[in-house]
Parts: sequence; C-alpha cells; structure tokens
Amino acid sequence: ELQDLPREVFAADPTSTCQTPDTEVLYRCRKCRRALFRSSSILSHMEGSGPAAFAHKRITGSAQLRGGGREMCTSYFTEPVQWMEPALLGVLEGQLLCPKCTSKLGSFSWRGEQCSCGRWVTPAFQIHKSRVDEVRTLPVGNIQAAKT
Repeated sequence: ELQDLPREVFAADPTSTCQTPDTEVLYRCRKCRRALFRSSSILSHMEGSGPAAFAHKRITGSAQLRGGGREMCTSYFTEPVQWMEPALLGVLEGQLLCPKCTSKLGSFSWRGEQCSCGRWVTPAFQIHKSRVDEVRTLPVGNIQAAKT
C-alpha cells in the first residue's frame, strides 16, 4: 500500500500557482468553478477501436452500425494533480471528487480504465468532460472592434 507518494508525481494545483500561461486551457468544476487542472496535465492516448472494444459487454452488431463511425472520448485522462492526493493514498481505485463542492468528477484506477473510445489507459485518472468547463484566456492585445 502506498501511504506517501513523492511530490514529483503530482502536477501543480492550479489554485496554488499564480498565473496560467496564455497558451494553456484551464479546466474548472462545472458546479462550483474551482480550478482543477490545466491542458498540460492531460495525457493523450491513441484512439481505440470504438464500439467494437465493448462488444463483449453490451454492444451488438446492429448497435455498432448506428454508432456513426468514430467514437469520441468522453473523458480527459490526466496526470495526478495535487488536490487528488488524499483520495489516491492507500487505495487502488476510487472516485475523484471536487475538492471544494465534493461533486463527482470522475474516477481513478492505478490498474487502468477503458476510455469510451475503447483504448485502455494505465494508470487512469479520468475526469468526465461533462463535469468540467474549459476556460481559455483571450489575448488582450489582439482584440479588435467588430466591423458593422
């Protein structure tokens, strides 16, 4: 059992650092607006085989045809962020809750989880896209007046 993880494992908590660079997207809890992670913390993965990856569970051949081809990922897989540390210590899997309002954001598993696209991601710190909002910073110097 892990009772203590090295600090280097965790990405910086966006609330503990002063400024987000203009090129980075900040992700906030949709319910309470607390900053959760930055785009630099998102781990990319190759897209899986879509509905075919779940055929053993629930999807039949006719349902696959209605899927519309490419399946998009419905979650972000991130590196662990500092606010996740209390939930991660001593357990292999569990829920990820917002540190401010405790609404469910996603789940984690050190063994890995399957993405909605069918790809297996290990270890998995999965945040559902429907539970967070993207916050993009607009460059102030490049704003132009709209022409009418």
